Amino acid sequence: MAPKFGTSGLRGLVTELDERCVGDHVGAFIAACQTGTGLFVGHDLRDSSPDIARMVMNAARACGLQVTDCGAVPTPALALASTSTDAAAVMITGSHIPADRNGLKFYTPNGEITKADEAAIVATLGAARDRVTPGDLTSADDVGQAYLARYTTAFGADALAGMRIGIYAHSAVGRGLMADLLRALGAEPVMLGASDSFIPVDTEAVAPEIRQHLRDWAAAERVDAIVSTDADGDRPLVTNELGEVVPGDILGQIAATMLGADKVVTPISSNTGVSAKGVFDDVVLTRIGSPYVIAAMEDIGGQVVGYEANGGFLLGFSADGPAGILAPLMTRDALLPMLCVLTAARSSSLSALVAAEPPRFTAADRLQEVPTARSTAYVAKLTENAADRAGFLAHFDGAEAEVNTTDGLRMTLTDGRVLHLRPSGNAPELRLYVEATDRQVAQATLDQGLAVLRTIFTG
Repeated sequence: MAPKFGTSGLRGLVTELDERCVGDHVGAFIAACQTGTGLFVGHDLRDSSPDIARMVMNAARACGLQVTDCGAVPTPALALASTSTDAAAVMITGSHIPADRNGLKFYTPNGEITKADEAAIVATLGAARDRVTPGDLTSADDVGQAYLARYTTAFGADALAGMRIGIYAHSAVGRGLMADLLRALGAEPVMLGASDSFIPVDTEAVAPEIRQHLRDWAAAERVDAIVSTDADGDRPLVTNELGEVVPGDILGQIAATMLGADKVVTPISSNTGVSAKGVFDDVVLTRIGSPYVIAAMEDIGGQVVGYEANGGFLLGFSADGPAGILAPLMTRDALLPMLCVLTAARSSSLSALVAAEPPRFTAADRLQEVPTARSTAYVAKLTENAADRAGFLAHFDGAEAEVNTTDGLRMTLTDGRVLHLRPSGNAPELRLYVEATDRQVAQATLDQGLAVLRTIFTG
């Protein structure tokens, strides 16, 4: 796939993210967007990421920028460091996609680039660059510690006292920082499944084999919860004491309540329990992707938070933590929702905490290696033709009650189930999101839906 912008920045095959491609995109970003005092650069633990980071730094210096090499750090830690010094940033990560792909996430001094910024970057690609005096290169080794200090200050040294918490380490760039943070908040961290080889972990569609590992570890280690993130640390993965994964949108609505938000912005793929809670003045649904969430948060203002079904959480106001103030952070973050639910569950259990939420359950997965053109055409066909939709829904013994086309095709059935089809914006995948009032029904509908789609696309 040729490198292109999707819902999480620029993505492409590693073989195509060469000096020319990376240099052109970095140069276009610098020409089209505000960069403030310079550029901070960080990367995840993929084999290809350090070399791509070198390309980014060389390109930025050639444009005259002061560049700060932050090394291997989580994305939200990089964003916190850059925005606090009025600098731009580029994070090299492909998040949850396979190791043969990678990507760049761009940040202005105000936070993640907007869709308008993205369009300006694309429009500037290929333009000639004036020769300037190369910028200086420095390094920073305190970015991760500043990120941890944000949470130790806000939650306090006893926030998780007495808790034993597993960390599914895999190849997450923030695995060591998570252990340090849990220890600083009074918990006993237990490292699990660390890998020197890259493992793509999708927190929105956790693979069955990973789910089984989590259940086995929970039983063997007698933990109160297991936590993890995706590769670059902006999407959380949290299980209860039994090792059962808590969906990211459930984490989001619990965190929003705990932080005292009165307005919530979340994509259309999130479950409807946030509205059913009845505690928020306003719930705004957007297209899928943090740029859309951020744009809506900026429009709505006030005590607003945003989150995605993958668990990435954005704080749009100064909130009170258990021990101190949490300043706004307008980029997806994994640690904040993780700590909110762990703190809230300390007096009972995570399963009890989740059980108190409205009974709406989501499940999501993707059909991989489906050409984008084919999946887009199929979803368009269903969108435009009610008879085709009826034929598709017949596989589920259901009938259509409502259709929403905010992003992809979201079909609500008369029995309350939801099936949402959406071609991926940055990989050859077709996403399927399912919602139901029962966890088992949601999972069974997802499994059935994937089987139906697999037959349609592969025969």
